Amino acid sequence: MSQIKIEMKKALLIIASVLGFAAVASAQPKAIGGRLGYGVEASYQHYLGNPNFLEVDAGLLVYGGEAGFQATGTYNFTFAQPDWTPRGQWSWYAGPGVSLGSTYFNDANNFFFGLVGQVGLEYTFWFPLQLSADLRPTLGICDGEFWTDGLFGFVPTISVRYSF
Repeated sequence: MSQIKIEMKKALLIIASVLGFAAVASAQPKAIGGRLGYGVEASYQHYLGNPNFLEVDAGLLVYGGEAGFQATGTYNFTFAQPDWTPRGQWSWYAGPGVSLGSTYFNDANNFFFGLVGQVGLEYTFWFPLQLSADLRPTLGICDGEFWTDGLFGFVPTISVRYSF
């Protein structure tokens, strides 16, 4: 009989932990929208209970007149939140990440993998809208050779997201 009580306590502890983690995750601010720069991407941001956030983007990119696909994940550190306006919130951020996809390179569509660095400025309005501008160069390997996206990897992008 005591073995059943121990198993019930373990089960209740696991259920309470899962529900607690879900509540904490759902309470964190998020944003979803799009990025426009060297192609078009769907974008998702998840804040981690502090000003730092994860960003995941996926979409089409254009290289040499040919279309490709790219998925990127970055961890961004918010290093400044200047008080420039009486309403809304400004944020400077930067962070590392990884990117993978396919692109037209060396006269063929090839898989690439690369490291990215992102730096940007973001403004979150007092209503659920977020605008940002950033640079996110990708340096990696494609078809066994060194590869960068865009003009030496530095392509400015703008993003519009719905924050919730």
